Amino acid sequence: MKKKKIIKIVLLVGFACIIIGGSFAYYLFNKPHRDVRSAKVDYTLNATDLVTEYLTNPVLANEKYLSDEGDSKILSISGKVHSISLDLNNQQVVLLKGQGDKAGVSCTFTATTNDHASQLKVGQMVTVKGVIRSGAGYDKDLQLYEDVILEKCDVIN
Repeated sequence: MKKKKIIKIVLLVGFACIIIGGSFAYYLFNKPHRDVRSAKVDYTLNATDLVTEYLTNPVLANEKYLSDEGDSKILSISGKVHSISLDLNNQQVVLLKGQGDKAGVSCTFTATTNDHASQLKVGQMVTVKGVIRSGAGYDKDLQLYEDVILEKCDVIN
């Protein structure tokens, strides 16, 4: 009799854990994405200053702008359009880079903001808002500079 009662309790607790775990997973899966377009800007910089900050002291710059939890800072970056291209997801990628800079700021737009980026022209001065994903650096093996990467970008008027 006692054995049946213990088995019943274990099954009920297990079932409750499955329901709670499934509900939590469902919540996380359907959690809305961060709306960068309507969020306030954390830092306003120009492209050259941001790149210089990363190349001078990457550890301090990462502490300032990046977060391990995925909610990195939202930046407003001003600069001259150096190039415009499409990535594999047909999203516009605009590179902001000053003349003589070793690296630039690569801004990837979303499907909803692609139209704003398609109106840009090389050489035009522009201000872009986006979430920082990685900083500039120098790859010693390839002897190349890596750009700062911004995602979920939009043009600020």
